[in-house]
Amino acid sequence: MAMRTLCPLASGSKGNSVYVSDGETHLLFDAGISCRALTARLEEIGVAIEDIDGVVVSHEHGDHIRALDQLTSRYGTPIFCNVDTARALKEVLKVPPKLKIFTTGESFHYGEIEIHPFSIQHDTYDPVAFTVMMGDVKLGICTDLGFVTSLVRAHLEGCDYLYIESNHEPDLVHAANRPPLYKQRVLSRQGHLSNDACAQLLCDIHHDGLKHVFLAHLSEECNQEDIALQTIRERLTPDGKELTLSVAYQNRVSEKLTF
Repeated sequence: MAMRTLCPLASGSKGNSVYVSDGETHLLFDAGISCRALTARLEEIGVAIEDIDGVVVSHEHGDHIRALDQLTSRYGTPIFCNVDTARALKEVLKVPPKLKIFTTGESFHYGEIEIHPFSIQHDTYDPVAFTVMMGDVKLGICTDLGFVTSLVRAHLEGCDYLYIESNHEPDLVHAANRPPLYKQRVLSRQGHLSNDACAQLLCDIHHDGLKHVFLAHLSEECNQEDIALQTIRERLTPDGKELTLSVAYQNRVSEKLTF
């Protein structure tokens, strides 16, 4: 069997991208850093950017789409997104992208990989998170949401690997030297998940088969790696739940998982 891979390449407000492969098909979930940085980070894990078969886009914010123009113009890389995100992309991208439209709530395939986009709450037109099936392995990729709905919980149940938002500590948001509007947005139901909300979600969906969780999209100003990790562990440990946790980094490649 070909080696399957999950590796966050960038995670945070300065850019997001996650590499997923079943050994045959090579996909990026978002491409929100420069094409040069993306190329370098892929090379670190032994992947050529020319070999990327497509980019699956969660929503149109700049920290998720920065490399799309160059990926389209240089490599003709297909872009997968829903209709509302496609409309938004056409307004902001200089190069007409090679768009392949999916429907939120309906699964689609690329090669042998099955991708299911589902709705989340964030301040864009039709933001989505994803579950990814590679054979009998299920991944969850879920960031940029202000609130965990029952739909989110239902879709993330039974995952073997999770890449999930643990964006901020509310006290640090309140203390930040930022405008009130920024704080209101981050803390709103269309903003980002707090460490505590992430911990509650993990408590709700934890099962013995959950092998590894990446804490993603940590705020550089309103969170700290040790606080995020401690919050999750403190919530899970009293119930006897064990979990392998790591942080997805902003400025470098994170742990490469192969399975």
